[in-house]
Amino acid sequence: MINAGSIGMPLHFGKVPNFLSERMGNMGDAIIESIVDNYGVSEVLTRMSDPNWFQAFGAVTGMHWNSSGVTAVLLGALKKKLNPKAHELGLYILGGKGKAAYGTEKQIDRVSKKHGLPGTELAKSSRLTRRIDNNAIQDGFDLYQQYFVLSKDGEWTGITQGMNKGSRRARRYHWHSPTVRSFSASPHTGIVGIEDQKVLNLVDEKADQLRNNMVELTKDKPSEIVRAIEATDLPDRHDVRKEDINMNRLASVLDLAYNRDVENFEELVDLHGVGPRTLKALAMASEVIHGDATRFDDPARFSFAVGGKDGRPHPIDTKAFDETVEMLQNSVDKSKMGDEDKSSALKRLHKMAVTGETKGTPIEFLQDLIDHEWNHAESSGGKTFMGNVVKGLTRKIMDTQNPVLYGKSND
Repeated sequence: MINAGSIGMPLHFGKVPNFLSERMGNMGDAIIESIVDNYGVSEVLTRMSDPNWFQAFGAVTGMHWNSSGVTAVLLGALKKKLNPKAHELGLYILGGKGKAAYGTEKQIDRVSKKHGLPGTELAKSSRLTRRIDNNAIQDGFDLYQQYFVLSKDGEWTGITQGMNKGSRRARRYHWHSPTVRSFSASPHTGIVGIEDQKVLNLVDEKADQLRNNMVELTKDKPSEIVRAIEATDLPDRHDVRKEDINMNRLASVLDLAYNRDVENFEELVDLHGVGPRTLKALAMASEVIHGDATRFDDPARFSFAVGGKDGRPHPIDTKAFDETVEMLQNSVDKSKMGDEDKSSALKRLHKMAVTGETKGTPIEFLQDLIDHEWNHAESSGGKTFMGNVVKGLTRKIMDTQNPVLYGKSND
């Protein structure tokens, strides 16, 4: 899967609250194990090399839908959860943010010795991805993160991220070893960045002449226009709007969760006693596990799974979150023992949601849905990064985020 493109992410600062970071790790762990169980380790690496899938993955685990922080927070949580069982799983998350990024090559060397991999070659690949993203792609973004996701068979996905303090934006770069024919000719699977910025990409396959004439390039403007990287731009605002999501897909999941024939549905998917909010979260998690690459061009939609830490589109529903994690983990555990019923149920749930998209459900209800979820959060202990939701106060504070942070209203 090659998903060349970019997604602009506003820089978000602050710390992820403890109540969320642990849950993100648990759900991320269960999702990754489910993918391995159903499709193998290689599919995990393929999906992680898709920047849209990665952003959706972060959103479904409760991270803010367009945050630059999803890279460090999600991969940090996964590293903590997955690496202790990496020998069994066959997958290692290496590298990190800031100083931790500089230890990537030593970590690669240790893993390579365990599995008889070509450590020198892999370390060189890691080093080249960092240098190319920081130097050969002249886009004004300085790298401050590097992750190298490595299988015991030597397949890898590289994820680096840079920031531009002047524009308060971040750009994330994705690599996948099977697609890298040459480190000097269009090696990326995807680049996540800002849409309207001009980029000088010296590793674009159309830039051979430029690479061969670097001295002249530094003196004169090249006559050949270097192709700017296609971009999908995540906006500088917190609120989720209809233009950010595929409303038919969202409507199908909501219809499945709230309007189902309970008895027949439970018999069909073997998910007995599941409430509508947990079912909604399960359906979206199952899409991250089983959905094909075409389904992740609207990562904001996945923020409706359990909510977002910044109260966008609504506060975190910890009850639905915990029940979803429990059911996903139960599916993984049973599958390991040869019982595929729960795993098959999640596949059927995703297929039912996809089938429901053909109904053409109206798309005018988004704000009603958000209001409904906020009302629920105020009465049932929803959470944001500020802690428990306080009726009449938390939402007012959240509504100030757009004008304070971005100078833009919510309208």
